[in-house]
Amino acid sequence: MSINRDFKKGNDTKKKILKVATTLFSQYGYKGASVRKIAGEVGIRESALYNHYKNKEEIFLEVAKNIFTSPFTFSKEEIEDLALRGKPFLQKFTTQYKMLTFDKNNENMFRLLMIELMQNKGLREQFMLEFHDKNIKVLSEGFFIMMQNSLIRSSDPMIISYEFLSTLFYLRLQVTLLRFDAYSTNNLSTQFEKHVDFFWESIKVEN
Repeated sequence: MSINRDFKKGNDTKKKILKVATTLFSQYGYKGASVRKIAGEVGIRESALYNHYKNKEEIFLEVAKNIFTSPFTFSKEEIEDLALRGKPFLQKFTTQYKMLTFDKNNENMFRLLMIELMQNKGLREQFMLEFHDKNIKVLSEGFFIMMQNSLIRSSDPMIISYEFLSTLFYLRLQVTLLRFDAYSTNNLSTQFEKHVDFFWESIKVEN
């Protein structure tokens, strides 16, 4: 019983470290958010933080993993079910992607990650794995199912995935750049849905 309590307590502390670190990284940048500052905000000693993470970079990469991760959080069965319905698959993926894009905490971290990508090899590798590869895999699986069921025209599912994801990524980057200079992003709020409509019309099989 004590072991279970200790495990839960340790897991809760780890989650709190990541939550605090996400906020501090987004506010002060990678260099400005020290381990001491993170530990202080969590309410633990700096030495205690090292029981969970070996250094600041490991914390940063874990935070980045959560930011980069695929927005499509459904099981393989759920992905198949949505893909068999065609357009709802793209709508669901895009809705979750849009939520991540306009989330303030997430957006601040995304801006920081774009800067740090040029300086951190580990972050670049993680970006390719967590953001690029996993998203492309999920989309490819969905498009392949649609092709098998004659919902969309036969083509290379990976190439179609690249085309669909690239516009979403550009919209996310555009939101970040506009907000950086305090410009309005209102005109972009409907572009995600318009992208889905346009893309679906270009690939669907006409009945």
